[in-house]
Amino acid sequence: MMYKILNSDAAELREYNGLHTAQEITQQPETWEQTSAIIDAQRQQIAAWLQPVLQRSDLRIILTGAGTSAYIGETLAPYLTRCLERRVEAISTTDLVSHPQDYLLRQVPTLLISYARSGNSPESVGAYDLANQCVDECFHLVITCNRDGKLAARAQNSNNSYSLLMPEATLDQSFAMTSSFTAMLLATLGIFAPQPAQLPKLLAATRTLLSSQLEAIHTLAQHDFKRVVFLGAGGLKGIATEAALKMLELTAGQVDCHAESPLGFRHGPKSMLDDKTLVVLFQSNDPYCRRYDDDLLSELQRDGTAAWIESPAALADSSALEDAWLSLYYIVFAQTLAFYKSLQLGITPDNPCPTGEVNRVVQGVALYPFDGDSKR
Repeated sequence: MMYKILNSDAAELREYNGLHTAQEITQQPETWEQTSAIIDAQRQQIAAWLQPVLQRSDLRIILTGAGTSAYIGETLAPYLTRCLERRVEAISTTDLVSHPQDYLLRQVPTLLISYARSGNSPESVGAYDLANQCVDECFHLVITCNRDGKLAARAQNSNNSYSLLMPEATLDQSFAMTSSFTAMLLATLGIFAPQPAQLPKLLAATRTLLSSQLEAIHTLAQHDFKRVVFLGAGGLKGIATEAALKMLELTAGQVDCHAESPLGFRHGPKSMLDDKTLVVLFQSNDPYCRRYDDDLLSELQRDGTAAWIESPAALADSSALEDAWLSLYYIVFAQTLAFYKSLQLGITPDNPCPTGEVNRVVQGVALYPFDGDSKR
């Protein structure tokens, strides 16, 4: 029996090597419900391990990962800083591994929250080990989609670590991280800033997007844009950065992509606008922050320099979502747009770089012993 996914025939998607990506985008409302259930089932266990750590007044919290996984931290760090009333930092594993002496402080107790789809990237394991080496009191919360990954194995065999596994379906088979990204982000919200009323609203908005707005997103992807600018402020800048990466990955670099904040965009980057540019503005739902977004949107519309301007907030009723939750809705829009653009360019979404320049799990990274000391 023929069936459609993302308004595309599943058999054709399999032929075009795009079925996994389409399924992994579409399944996200379901995997969010599954992730929420995992957090609820382990809430007491997590709290028993985490609360003594969080009681440390001098605790430093670092959110880390590589590539897409790093952008979970960039999205959540501002929001968690506010919710926890303590400094939460986003530092990528790619920075921690190459410059541990600049980021890890020996005498400052540190909770390292590591995000990893496979947990097999060299930097994921390297950052974990370096944190133990360079920090006297280090604790690890590992959030991963792969129970068999090297990072999960390290955490499961260590007294200073807690390993949290995401639903099995989020171990994305496609090249680009989609449902893995959103599940790990949602899990972090569920642990550190639970808001049970937000999830049903997020599910409703996203399901509307994936049911009644696919044609609008598909039409947008058919335009002849050569570059895309994704704009978002605060934590939504992290989502803008991830959205730019998704478009870059799924179009094999054929679409030039940039990310910036609405206020920062005026300070030079706005000069990139032309008649081949699409601007996507991830507007905040915070009334104060939204005023700055609306000002730039009005300015862009008056200028008429960019060929296309899109505000995904208008595609479904997402007005009741706080920005951290809204970020999940926005990234599903961005993933879907990138998927359709990939097909429009004749690229295979599940493996947009079949010649191997980039790989699903990063290869070619050598880890070197660190003989220095992070002590200041």
